[in-house]
Formats: sequence, structure tokens, C-alpha cells
Amino acid sequence: MVRVDVKPSDPTDEQPTIGLIGMGAMGTMYAKHLAEAGWKKISVCDRPEKFESLKLTYQGDPATLNLSHHVYSHEIVLPDEPAITVHRDGHAVSRISDFIMYSVEADLIHKVVAQYGPSTKVGAIVSGQTSVKTPEKDAFEKHLPSDVHIVSMHSLHGPTVSPVGQPLVLVPIRAPDECLKFLESIFSSFRSRYVYLTYEEHDLITANVQAVTHAAFLTMGTAWAAQRYYPWEHGHYVGGIETVKVNIMLRIYANKWHVYAGLAILNPSAKIQIDTYASSATDLYKLMIEGDAKGLRERMYAAREKVFGVRPDEDGCSTPIFLTEDVLDQFSIGKRSSPSPSEGNTPLINSHLSLLAMVDCWARLGIQPFDHLQLAATPVFRMWIGVAEYLFRSTERLNAALNVAVDDVTLRSDDLEFVVAARGWSQCVAFGNFELYRDRFERTAAFFESRFEEANKLGSAMIKAIQESNGVGK
Repeated sequence: MVRVDVKPSDPTDEQPTIGLIGMGAMGTMYAKHLAEAGWKKISVCDRPEKFESLKLTYQGDPATLNLSHHVYSHEIVLPDEPAITVHRDGHAVSRISDFIMYSVEADLIHKVVAQYGPSTKVGAIVSGQTSVKTPEKDAFEKHLPSDVHIVSMHSLHGPTVSPVGQPLVLVPIRAPDECLKFLESIFSSFRSRYVYLTYEEHDLITANVQAVTHAAFLTMGTAWAAQRYYPWEHGHYVGGIETVKVNIMLRIYANKWHVYAGLAILNPSAKIQIDTYASSATDLYKLMIEGDAKGLRERMYAAREKVFGVRPDEDGCSTPIFLTEDVLDQFSIGKRSSPSPSEGNTPLINSHLSLLAMVDCWARLGIQPFDHLQLAATPVFRMWIGVAEYLFRSTERLNAALNVAVDDVTLRSDDLEFVVAARGWSQCVAFGNFELYRDRFERTAAFFESRFEEANKLGSAMIKAIQESNGVGK
């Protein structure tokens, strides 16, 4: 194995060959950051049928990585530094690489590793970037030669988010400590925060951090799409908390469906949490339509105490972990609606059923979100916890939401659609069918597609501002 303290500034012949199998959004992100760091021997591939288009991608815009290209019959050799070589398939990458990362869909990991794993170079370190580590571990142990090392990885952020300050999980499966040190050297340029977990710990924490959070935003999108209107155009979901809801919902649907499907379907803990979230939304909605204000208040105050440690007789105000509503308003897609004369100067308030259900779900499952915030929080989870805290730590805001939930039917139809959508996503995940998940996801995404570009720009700016306000990435 190449020495563990290798650096991008070392001579080319002393550097490892870094192999990336799968050049989707995350594979491309890794290639970009590794090349920009100065690593000079990076071998990449995607599906064989994408070889020509991948070749054209790098040939067509050499300025992206400051590369010049020379095309041969089966590969592209990029001799100038930094160097990326595009191969036709994973066999060519596996047989020459000292470190190999599989960045493929979670449901395809067994198939891809079975195909290319036997070609792995003796003594190489093999990793994966899927969101569920149990099937990844099984695939590696089943299909990789016994003379290679296995250390899985997971960058807990999307491809458009800077890795600086974000959690980079390292999961040693079959490797000595030297392999971990080697990977720390390779990825030091990312300036990520290393988190060391077992594969079981990883899958439980990612279920807690990501699965139910994604389910909430997927449910919002499906509920709004079912009503065939953009929520921000009516002025009801604009500003403050609503800014986070809308921007993150659009950001999620702008990604590929498989980014979320693998985690939801292949992680047993995720299935339980998504089902509990749908159950919480249903139970709370029943209390709303029954007019049971006392029952709803008791349930939500009990959840508040369990999750946030705030007793019913306390106000619970604290310094929020995200930005003020005035700052968040800068990232809104729409504009606030003008209050009607009967409303005076009070803006329209909704029940925030998505947040009530989230905190209720956390309480029922005994999840302590702030523990995960310190350990392995994604940018989306950080914001979702932030808006939940913002609502629940203020007695005034929480009571306003609970009063509206029972007494105001203005957005009751929206809450109904949300419950239907939440149960639909739960059933979809329970079926374990990837094509059903894909169809449900893409139907909703198609409705919002025209706003993805704008939302991604605003969402990226919002995430950056929130991170800077919390010292992430500094």
C-alpha cells in the first residue's frame, strides 16, 4: 500500500491511483474536489454506455479541471496535472487503483461489486458511498477478494454543498488502522469533519438523521402537487419557517430519486421511522378534526418536554440554531400575502402539522435529535431541527399553531392532503418496490421542475448563510 501520509504535493510516482466507479452527482463531486486538491492519478468510469458522453464531458470543458485530453481506443488519458483518466468500465479502474470508491445506487451495489470486484488490485482499499451500509458491507464481503481492505465512507451532504465542515463518516469493515490514516490523508483537502462509526451505528444514525426528514419534505411536495398549485404563489407558505420548508422540498425533488429510495427502502430502521411519522401525522389530524384542543395540547407539550427538555410551565425560549425570520425572508421564492381587513396586521398562521408530527415521532421513538446534530447532522437535518426548535421552544408560537390546528379550517384541506401523502409514502416504502418509489417521486418532481433552478440557487445561499451563522465550515 502507498504510504499513509501521502500528499497531493508529492511526486506523481509516489501518489496512489484513486479509482471512482460511478460518475453520477456524488462521483463527479469527489472527482472534482480530488482533482482540485492536486491528486494526479484519478481513474474514473461510469456505465459502459455512458463512456462516450463522459469522455465528451471532460473533453468539452477542459477548463473545469484544467486538463488536456488525448483520446485512445478504450480510454482517455489526461497527462497534464492534475490527471483524470476516464475508463470504459470498472474492471480497468479496479485493477490499477490503490483506492476504489463505488458511488452507485444502493439497490445496485451487489450487482456492480459482483461485476467489478474480482478485478480489484491486491492490497487495495475499497469503499462505498451508498447511504445504507449493511447491504454495502454484504456486497463487499461476498464479492471482493480476501486480499483487499474495506473501509466504507459516507459524505453526509449533497453534491452541491461544500464538504468543508460537513461530516465525512468512515466505517472500517475489514482493514487495519493504517487504512483509516491513508483515507484521512486522501480526503484532508475536503476539510470535512471525520466521524468514525460501525456499519450498524451508521445505518441507525442515518435513519434518524435523514430518513424521516426526507419523508417529511417528500410528503410536503406530494401534498402540494396533489392540489396542483405552487404553495408560495398563494402567499400562505412564504417567509420564515415556510422558506425552509419550500426551499428544501424543492431541493430534494431536484435531486435523483435513488438518492432517497435506497436509504428509505433498504434500511430497516428507516421503514419504522417513516411509518411512525405517518402515524403521528394521522393521529394529530384526528385530534384536530375532533376539536380535541386539550388532547392535542397535552400530546404536543409532552413531546416538547421529551425532545427539547422544556416543561409545560416553561417558555423555553433560547438562542435558535438557525437564522431569524427576517433573514430567512431574503431566500423566499414568493411574497407574503396581504392580510385581509378581518386579520388586521396578523399574517396567516398554519398548524405546522409537518413539524408537529416530526417532534411527536421523535418523542415516540425516543430519538434525541440534538445528539445527532453534534455527531453527524446533514445540512437539511440541521435546518429541520432548527425550525422545529424555533416553533417548539416558543410557547407563543407553539400555542398559535395548536390553536389554528383546532379552530381555523382555512388550511385544513392542506393538512388533509399532507396526511394522505404521508401515509402514501409510508406504504410505498413498506412495499419495498424501487420502481413504485421512483414513479411517485418523479410524478411530484415533474410538477415542480420549472422552479428547480431558482430554488437551488436560493437553497444553496440559505444553507451557506445558516452554516456560517453556526460556524460550520469556518
